Amino acid sequence: MKPRDAAELVRLPAALTAPGDSLAGAAAAGWPYGGRTWAAPAASVCLYLAGMALNDFADADLDAGERPERPIPSGRVDAFEALGLAAALTGAGLTLSAVAGGKRALRVAIPLTATIWTYDLWAQRTAAGPAVMALARGLDVLLGAGGDPRRAALPALAIAAHTAGVTTLSRGEVHGATRATATAALAATGTAAAATATALAGPRRRPGDRWAVAASLAGYAATVGRAQLAALRTPGDAGTVRAATGTGVRGVAGLQSALLAAAGAPVVAGALTALGGLARIASRKVSPT
Repeated sequence: MKPRDAAELVRLPAALTAPGDSLAGAAAAGWPYGGRTWAAPAASVCLYLAGMALNDFADADLDAGERPERPIPSGRVDAFEALGLAAALTGAGLTLSAVAGGKRALRVAIPLTATIWTYDLWAQRTAAGPAVMALARGLDVLLGAGGDPRRAALPALAIAAHTAGVTTLSRGEVHGATRATATAALAATGTAAAATATALAGPRRRPGDRWAVAASLAGYAATVGRAQLAALRTPGDAGTVRAATGTGVRGVAGLQSALLAAAGAPVVAGALTALGGLARIASRKVSPT
């Protein structure tokens, strides 16, 4: 498997959005893993990449007709190579989860892994697909919370709502969407922004944090919201829907940055914003969808 083909298989630019999930959960819960926090976002990246490789393995027949340029139907990657890579990355993700928080982290990482595999092997082609994918990203947030999901409930809700919207819209990447689908995606984006704003509530929040959250949410609305609004105007245009989906995949970084700023971690929020910019640049070379 050539490096370029592997990067396309796992949608490498999109993986840059994964670390922010567990970091947002960790910040909301007061950094429960201490110095081992680094292992949680590393686990998130491994599990995200595993899910992408497994997705292409499961979709090989469908992609042969709809997206023949993908690595497996084009013959550049063998389907069982993709499955082996997915299994190896899953093992790495679970190992890193154990490094981060031992049994506390594994109590979330194992259900998260089961959810990812369930989505790719079954749910993605059913009506339950967006909900299952949203559950996976919500669990990814809780992975960083160290066994205290209540403190990370709002970040998990925000990321899950965003993911549900993007996944719903993504079903129209090839043949176009419907107005109802595009409306649902836009509503999910609004729900994610509202949940993030709620996470900022509280008398102890610093003015600087509030401004950072406002700036991140404005950027999120200006990118993801605007792209989805374009899809709502012309839902039958598959190219517009595909562009809005890609923007949504990358745009979660703005939401994650807002959540980190709301939790009093503006430096990490700034780093995630930069990572989101890197994902946009990388997406010019390798598609994130």
